[in-house]
Amino acid sequence: MDLNFTVKMDEYLPLRDVVFNTLRQAILRGELKPGERLMEIQLANKLGVSRTPIREAIRKLELEGLVLMIPRRGAEVAQITEKSLRDVLEVRRALEELAVQLACMRMTAEGIRQLKQAAAEFEKALGDEDITIVAEADVAFHDVVYLATDNERLISLLNNFREQMYRYRVEYLKKKECHEKLLAEHRDLIQAIENGDSERATEITSTHIGNQVEVVSDTLRRNEG
Repeated sequence: MDLNFTVKMDEYLPLRDVVFNTLRQAILRGELKPGERLMEIQLANKLGVSRTPIREAIRKLELEGLVLMIPRRGAEVAQITEKSLRDVLEVRRALEELAVQLACMRMTAEGIRQLKQAAAEFEKALGDEDITIVAEADVAFHDVVYLATDNERLISLLNNFREQMYRYRVEYLKKKECHEKLLAEHRDLIQAIENGDSERATEITSTHIGNQVEVVSDTLRRNEG
């Protein structure tokens, strides 16, 4: 295990959260690669912590689908497969289509302002070399839509599911040739919600997620080849 990352301490976060964020970023950036074993002792020594926060972080990463526990082998970074991609994004499509439909009915003028600001922040983030910064800006844009639904159960489902989607979002955003299309989809979605056009908003959302499936699936097939 080539540990070429370091822990970033944060005085405002508990140590277990710092360790979790460090390992999570390492997986999402590819510093810890799919199939790589996560050895508690090695990770603890590398990060200068005890094994307890390492164990807690691995457990949370397993819940996110980023780590698998293999019998008689232990924890390893989960593979990204076309099947897992489609499973995740099929559910995401259904949830987000419902979210934009409700947003079209319930989005306030202040919500539209926040959505436009989030879109601008996302466009600005595209210039950052750290892909996780871009991904967080994309998450923030969709969060405005989620909150506009004013449906606590739906928001909870989307938030719980978001971490499982995050890895695929990162893989998609790595493709810089897709950025212009993504910006156009954001602009079109804002206009549809502002106009209360539920049918158009649903269409844009379905296309947006379909594009992610196509691009990431193609990447996976190329890697397998």
